[in-house]
Amino acid sequence: MAQNVLLREDTPEMPRAIACAIFPQGGERECEVSLGELERLLDTAGAALVATVTQMRDRPDAATCFGSGKLRELSDLCDTEEASLVVFDCELSPSQLREIENAIDREVEVLDRSMLILDIFAKHAVTSEGRLQVELAQLRYTAPRLAGKGKDMSRLGGGIGTRGPGETKLEVDRRRIKSRIHALEEQLRNVESARATMRASRDRSGLVRCAIVGYTNAGKSTLLNTLTGAGILAEDKLFATLDPTTRQYVLPSGMKLLLTDTVGFIRNLPHHLIKAFRSTLEEAALADVILNVCDASDTEFADQLKVTDGLLRDLGAEGKPVLLVFNKCDLCTDPTSLTEMRRVASENGCEAVFISAKTGEGLEEFEKTLERIAAGGRTREKFLLPHSDGAALNLLYASAHGVEVEYTEDGVLVTATVDARLRGKLASYIIRPVRDSVTDGEDGLWEEF
Repeated sequence: MAQNVLLREDTPEMPRAIACAIFPQGGERECEVSLGELERLLDTAGAALVATVTQMRDRPDAATCFGSGKLRELSDLCDTEEASLVVFDCELSPSQLREIENAIDREVEVLDRSMLILDIFAKHAVTSEGRLQVELAQLRYTAPRLAGKGKDMSRLGGGIGTRGPGETKLEVDRRRIKSRIHALEEQLRNVESARATMRASRDRSGLVRCAIVGYTNAGKSTLLNTLTGAGILAEDKLFATLDPTTRQYVLPSGMKLLLTDTVGFIRNLPHHLIKAFRSTLEEAALADVILNVCDASDTEFADQLKVTDGLLRDLGAEGKPVLLVFNKCDLCTDPTSLTEMRRVASENGCEAVFISAKTGEGLEEFEKTLERIAAGGRTREKFLLPHSDGAALNLLYASAHGVEVEYTEDGVLVTATVDARLRGKLASYIIRPVRDSVTDGEDGLWEEF
């Protein structure tokens, strides 16, 4: 059911596209930035932007988004530029899609921003889970947009000469899509169950989990490759990474972490994508530390951070330690940029580091800062619990990491990594620290992991 509507492998040349947008009075700048993103989306999808058409109006026309005069201008431009694709930088209703196509003399494909992003996701999905998630999102978006044309999809009427075989083609399509959506949801539930089992296994390891999040094309995959040699695809295109990748990362001190690369964020990310990819995006919500990667060379980095922060709130990832990672600093030419970045980091209440994942610049400071944040006051302790105090053992199982248990004649010997709160509660049972602190020295630090 999932189909790409843009460039095919057997197409001799790239489709010629026209981008369209409306904006209210005073919204020219925001419209310009959004159209810039739309151009990059078209490039990622395999189409060439040949023209843009904009109109200032308070709200879209209910029937065609544009006014009638601007729509005629768009139709003429499609002929002049020999365009085969028209993309609106907003969400269109089923009737608007149909009316715009009918109003353009040339035969063109009309898409909205959400449909274009869905197409890119379908193109980049690699794993079976990714393909399931994309197809589900596409079907959820497509189902209410089925609009019939002609007798074969019109509803059957009563009276002589109007009786037909039963269901119309439109009804059959809707029923098939509904059935397919149910089947995909069931398959994804099974996948999510397997993912939950993997997460539980990681929890038992006691390793600190770090989620690499951020705006699309900020360099998240490049950072993971540089740190761990993961070898995942890292391209200068939007949404090059869809499927999460987790790798173990050993800091110079010996402290081990789990780093997870996640799908990038973007303005107006379609709701159906967020819903379909929720199990993947939850990697951020379940992480111990958030690495918020930002493209320092992009003049819109402050607005991009706001988009990322908003989506993290929606996913329930608030209140976690966050390290702002300003990447691509080797491409920064404006000397005032660094001051502005520090100001934005201060306003967000986050620590910030400035790196280039490509050249390795600033990675040493990144590693030191990450280790300090990841440690968070945790220490590796050894407890001797009385056999009768099952509650203390249960507390360690529930709240500590890397729990190792040995039953002896004197009691239950437990070695675990605990935070300051848990260490205080069970202080009377501590017999000796395995390590004074996870930040002390280099002599076999965190070697138990």
